[in-house]
Formats: sequence, structure tokens, C-alpha cells
Amino acid sequence: MRNTILIFIAFTFMLSSCKKEDDIIIDDDGTPAVCDTSYNPIIMCHGFLASGDTYAGQVKRFTQNGYCGTSTYVFDWNSLGGGSSVNALNDFIDYVLMTTGATQVELVGHSAGGGLGYDYLSDATRAQKVAHYVHLGSSPQSAPAGPNGEVPTLNIYSPYDAIVAGDDIPGATNVSLDLKDHYEVATSEQTFLEMFEFFRGESPNSSAIVSDDKRTVSGKVLTLGENQALVGATVNVYKLNSLTGERTSSNPLFTYTTNVEGRWGSFNAEENVHYEFEVISADPADRKLHYYREPFLTTDALVYLRAFPPASSLAGTLLASLPEDDDQAVVISFTSSQAVIYNRDVMTVEGYDLSTQEFASESNTTIAYFLYDDGNGQTDESAVGLFSFTSFLTGVDVFFPTDQQETIDLNFNQRELHVPSWPSETEGVTIAVFD
Repeated sequence: MRNTILIFIAFTFMLSSCKKEDDIIIDDDGTPAVCDTSYNPIIMCHGFLASGDTYAGQVKRFTQNGYCGTSTYVFDWNSLGGGSSVNALNDFIDYVLMTTGATQVELVGHSAGGGLGYDYLSDATRAQKVAHYVHLGSSPQSAPAGPNGEVPTLNIYSPYDAIVAGDDIPGATNVSLDLKDHYEVATSEQTFLEMFEFFRGESPNSSAIVSDDKRTVSGKVLTLGENQALVGATVNVYKLNSLTGERTSSNPLFTYTTNVEGRWGSFNAEENVHYEFEVISADPADRKLHYYREPFLTTDALVYLRAFPPASSLAGTLLASLPEDDDQAVVISFTSSQAVIYNRDVMTVEGYDLSTQEFASESNTTIAYFLYDDGNGQTDESAVGLFSFTSFLTGVDVFFPTDQQETIDLNFNQRELHVPSWPSETEGVTIAVFD
């Protein structure tokens, strides 16, 4: 059962949003050799504390099944702010229609983005711009989208989802997924199959993400939850020793400066190679960030590097509490397409089990672990209380000394990442991302 604070937060973000943030248009580098420009463009809206990279896997699947790279879009919005993003979403849809020459778009909303989708489609003029609407892991409604339920609606939910209690929507196409957590309702292959058939009236050639020879990588630096662009930040890309996480050279392979939209890139990633993305803000008061990811299988224009928002925000308050101490490293482990669930998944760091009932309960739906020593210079394997009031995030007391340990080993369902133990005052925070 959620406490009063979490209920209030959930109610707020389901009903509200703020001004439009910059939106990603998937680059032509992601376009397959043959694509169909007649397909309606797809616009996908993320949920609470999330960003457009929620849909990175789905974008790859659509582009590998005939969609042009310029037909898949994500809409980044401030899921922590007040006000409405309906007008901003409307402006963006108008921009997409004008740019592509299409007469309608396909609209997708996950979780809080589903609330935004229904709000947008409540107006008849706006609803005419949408051919189909997909409601993912979001609150049940009394009818399909549109003021008179006229927008064909696909409603996908899972009884296993512990965040939103989904249910059938009368008059919609309803799909109940087995054993999918809240994030998997948006990211899973089965969801892609259902969306593709709903949009196209036929099955895709494949739902698997297959390797390509180009692997063009680019993305954005945005603040967590608020999705504000970090302008003028430096992004250094380093090639790594995959066994240790150490840089193969002291000099970065590539250096980028983010533009007014927070964009950086692009470069062509090598096959089976790990990379570090070092983020240095133009504001010296901001903490340095070191991102480590799994090797890139295919082109990815949605490599988001989340920066820390101001301490005045909900997410900023939590992140401001992370230690700045050169005697220890601070590590965040992020599983970007699913939660870590007790008795289903296995997550360890340096052999410590993070997938226990305490740290990986179904009800918490943990996607991010905050790992650091909470005060006594040793690993207690106890919960950090600051993170106990909200879903998705879990804090665990683990001590990573910087004077002895050179590599920190993380394992998620037999997939490995190895990261250096950076001193957390001088070098900031380390983030390991499992796709």
C-alpha cells in the first residue's frame, strides 16, 4: 500500500504537465534502406520521471520494419511540473504534420503520458489529427479516446503492473500482458507487435532488434524528470576495456558541446565495444557524471544522459543528498527497459544481492539503485531511508572505497557492466545503464 505522499505525487503527475521541452526527431541514420513514407508518423509520450528514451527499443523496431527514421518521434515533457502540456503537444503535432505532409499521426502515451494523451484527445479538433491512440500502462478510462470515443484506441496493460492498476476500456481494443512490469508495458516486444498491427493492420516482419553496420549514436543531456536541456555541456566519449571499465586512452575519442536542445553527437560505434560518456556541465557547481552503457547493437539516436536537476525540485532534492566524498564512489544502476523484481530478476553489485524482497519488491518496481555508504565507512546492505517514500528508486548502503578498488562489477540477469570507482567529490557520480 502506498503512503499519502506517493498517492499525492501520483495524482499530481497524472493530471498535470508543464511547458513543452525539445522533442527528438529520429535521425535519418536510423532509417532502413527501404522505408514507406506513407506511414503516419508516430509520436510517443513518456511517463513520470521518464524521458523519450523509454521508447528507444520501440523506435528501433519500427524503423527495422519499414518506418522511415523521420516518422518516429518522442515528446519530452516535464513530468514533475505543474500546468498542462496539451498546448505544447498540439504545437508539436502540428509541426510534425507540416514537416511530413501527413494528415494524421499515431499517438502513444505511457503511464502519466496516457493521462496527457486522453487530455489532448478530449477536444474534437485535436482528435481529428490522430488516426490511432495507444494507452500503455495508464489509468482505465470509461470509453475510447476522443470527446465521443471516436479515436480508435488500443489499451495495453498488465495485471503484474504494481504502479497503475490497468483494466479494460469499454469499446477499445484491450490487451492484457502476462508478467510485465510497469515499464515493460511500454518497452516489450509484445507491446511493439500489438502497436504495429493496430497501426498497420498487419504483423511486422520481426520484433527482434537486429544489428546493423552503422550503429550511429547520438542523444541529449536533459535533467532527470524535468527534461530541461543542459546547454553548453561537454560530452566526452571514451572507448573502454570491456573487462575493467577503464579507458583505453586518456584522450576522448569524441568531444561534443550540447546545443540549446541539449543535443550531442553523433559517432559510429564499434561492434561489441563499451563506451563511457563523461558529462561536464558549463556550470562548475554541477556534478560531473560518468555514464557506462552496454555495447550498441544498432543505430540509437535516443542516448539520453540525465543531468541532476536543481535541488528545489523533487528529483533534485533526492540527488542533492548523494555524498561528495573522495574516499568513496557513488554508483547508480539503471535498468532502462524493465524493473528489477524479486524472484524474477537477479541484480548484484560486487557480489551483493540487490534483488531481494527488501530492495526489489514488486510493489516498488525498482529501475534505479542508488549505491553509496550512508555514513560509517562500511557496507551495511541496509536500505537508505531517503528513497523509501517513492516507487522506482531504491537506495542501498554499499561502500565502494576509492583507495583500494579499481573496478566495480555489476550483473543484471547475467549481463555485466564494469565501472571504475571514481572519487565522488572530485569526479562526481557513476551511472551504469542496462538497456
